[in-house]
Amino acid sequence: MKRLLEICCTSLEDAEIAFDNGADRIELCENLEVGGVTPNLKLLESVINNIDLPIFVLVRPRGGHFIYDDRELDLMISSIIDTKKLGAKGIVSGALTVDKNIEVEATSRLVEFSEELDFTFHRAIDECANAESSINHLRALEVDRILSSAGLSKASDDPSKISKIVELSKSKPSMVCCGGIRSSNIHCLLSIPNLIEFHSAASSTSKGVDPMEVQSLRCQIDQVIS
Repeated sequence: MKRLLEICCTSLEDAEIAFDNGADRIELCENLEVGGVTPNLKLLESVINNIDLPIFVLVRPRGGHFIYDDRELDLMISSIIDTKKLGAKGIVSGALTVDKNIEVEATSRLVEFSEELDFTFHRAIDECANAESSINHLRALEVDRILSSAGLSKASDDPSKISKIVELSKSKPSMVCCGGIRSSNIHCLLSIPNLIEFHSAASSTSKGVDPMEVQSLRCQIDQVIS
């Protein structure tokens, strides 16, 4: 089974570099300084029109916590509707309760309005008090993927924790592994059974996506024998 490389991009230039150097998919957002927020529609349209890769769009109205009021939820739904019209292939979003559980009603609405698109529950999953219960809720909501580092700042720091989340997910929802993944540490993760999707900002010392970093990630992923 082919392993997939998703690159986090914040500009058309980033997306072009990702495409040219072997990415399979792009997660588009803005303001990585606050963990990423919903990209503006002009940027989204430009990337969709110029990049021949599936574009997954982060729908997050602000930085900070993942507890949203009705106004913010309405704004997120509006962003999903606009994103669908422009031709994106997936949504990356989600909501939590004040006690660090999946906000089932809010997330259900986000999934509902994302109908026909892939839905990834983002790294809010790593803040949940009970990983198994949270994954079960997301499975019931028919979420396609979870984006997780198992709560680690760097996934490579403890691959056993990543493996545990993969086991809990049972491939539905499938896990997209994130958390400081770079060419210097991805080898620690490539032997984890049933982990086939990897997410990276692919940056180095320079700002934005580094073409050599994407190439190296791609090369290492492709060298693994399933």
